[in-house]
Amino acid sequence: MLYVPARKAILVLLLVALAALMAGIWYDYVDDRDDLWEHAAAATGGDPHRGEALFTAYGCGSCHGLKYVPKATGTVGPPLDGIAVRAIVAGKLDNTPANIERWIQDPQSVTPGTAMPRLGVTPRDARDITAFLYTRAE
Repeated sequence: MLYVPARKAILVLLLVALAALMAGIWYDYVDDRDDLWEHAAAATGGDPHRGEALFTAYGCGSCHGLKYVPKATGTVGPPLDGIAVRAIVAGKLDNTPANIERWIQDPQSVTPGTAMPRLGVTPRDARDITAFLYTRAE
């Protein structure tokens, strides 16, 4: 049987090893996330960080669910997780930055009568929200 100090030492070593492992996983996550956000910015010409704030400011999460966005718990519209890798958006548009921007700015012109309202989103805001949505690959 191990003495109490030896058990404490083993526990401390295990905790240090676990912390080192978690730090490595965290740094990999941060690097992958940064790469994804840079790619989204390049693909859309928008600012995904600004788009994330605008997503909340325009109240998008009141109708759409989106993981890891605290106020995005809506169930009226479809969840937006994985939108970056969908082939079609709005039920009929090819998934391109221009089409998502168009949909965000004036959904009624794409699908008259849709439940998604026209929120007065500016072209720049739509581009930035699109950039943020393009960070959502899962």
